[in-house]
Amino acid sequence: MPIRALLWIGRARDFAGDLIADAPSLDVTWERNVELALTHSFDALDAVVLDVDDEPSGRRDLERLSCEWPGCPVIVRVPKEAGTEPGDWLEAGAVAVLPSELRAVAGAPSRQLRDCIEQVVLARSGRPAPKHRKGRGASPFPAIIGESPEMRRVFALIERAGRSRATVLVSGETGTGKELIARAIHDCSARREQAFVGFNCAAFPESLLESELYGHAKGAFTGANREKPGLVETADRGTLFLDEISETSGPFQAKLLRVLQEREVRAVGSTKSRQVDVRVIAASNRDLLTEVQQGRFREDLYYRLAVFPIHVPALRERPSDVGPLAEFFLALHGRREHKARVVLSEDAVQQLATYGWPGNVRELENEIQREPGESLRESMQRLEALMLRRALKVHRGRRAATARSLGITREGLYKKLKRLNIE
Repeated sequence: MPIRALLWIGRARDFAGDLIADAPSLDVTWERNVELALTHSFDALDAVVLDVDDEPSGRRDLERLSCEWPGCPVIVRVPKEAGTEPGDWLEAGAVAVLPSELRAVAGAPSRQLRDCIEQVVLARSGRPAPKHRKGRGASPFPAIIGESPEMRRVFALIERAGRSRATVLVSGETGTGKELIARAIHDCSARREQAFVGFNCAAFPESLLESELYGHAKGAFTGANREKPGLVETADRGTLFLDEISETSGPFQAKLLRVLQEREVRAVGSTKSRQVDVRVIAASNRDLLTEVQQGRFREDLYYRLAVFPIHVPALRERPSDVGPLAEFFLALHGRREHKARVVLSEDAVQQLATYGWPGNVRELENEIQREPGESLRESMQRLEALMLRRALKVHRGRRAATARSLGITREGLYKKLKRLNIE
């Protein structure tokens, strides 16, 4: 079935899980509500299933999806007690309506639901590709935007890593999208149908790291009133992504090394170990080899993690990707702000590409979506003014040097400074 991704919204997470098991070719993502669902990229989806609890809330959810994602094909699953006719939901924007009570033998999803999804996807298969995905160098991974030679090399490594069972170390500056790389590796691996569990090692104090990752036994510490499995067990047979691994302590690194070597985990306060089958992908915004040389990271753990290293280049090292990324974020946030027709001029793209973007892709997206109350055109003007001021500061006010660095003529610079009221 020619489907890239199906987004399931609602409380029936078990049913979504059944769908994955019954139709492994489907790439199914589950979110509990519309608010979380809208954090995904509509361009990467083929269809949405909206699980409705009651008529009023379901109507509001459908209206919001139709407003934020115009043209998005939504299949609505409605309980009998909702008391509304299928035609009412179709008029409200749904492409199909099914009763939520549908179940097949042994709890697997009914063929009717799968047939419905297939029909929706086939009807959509002729749609034109988004602008940023056209061309010979387009990304083979829907969530990652990049057409530069640098990113094509990364894509090739992702595909190789997906075919491998080796532990992967993803390195790169903050904001380059290391978790997206890890997810892409998982999605093209043999573990794609199992869990992908992400964990930021810097987000928890040292005292909670082991409990979160390895779990704890009942009574292991004050407040541990029940047994709790850790994220390593949650990721069993799947992939565990450990972000900011460089921020961990020596004792923690020693225990993680044992997990990787022995393939077993012992919960805090327990005397028993459990076998786990987990592929680990670690990430760091620091050079781990330098950290090893300076005594801040265990050498044996480094070599255990860096079996398959992938470096994600900074955005300034691949300026040809700035335009496609900016267009992607403009389209994404433009839909949310109901300004989907705003486009970037060639001059604006050129100026964006000349900026160094120390915060990388994350900074670019933040600048595009900043100040939701203003128009996106105003946002772009504000960003243009910011870049001009920074370039002037770097070149100590010298207009000719500033113009050369931005790739524009001196006259063009003067016009921009005047239009933006920059002295």
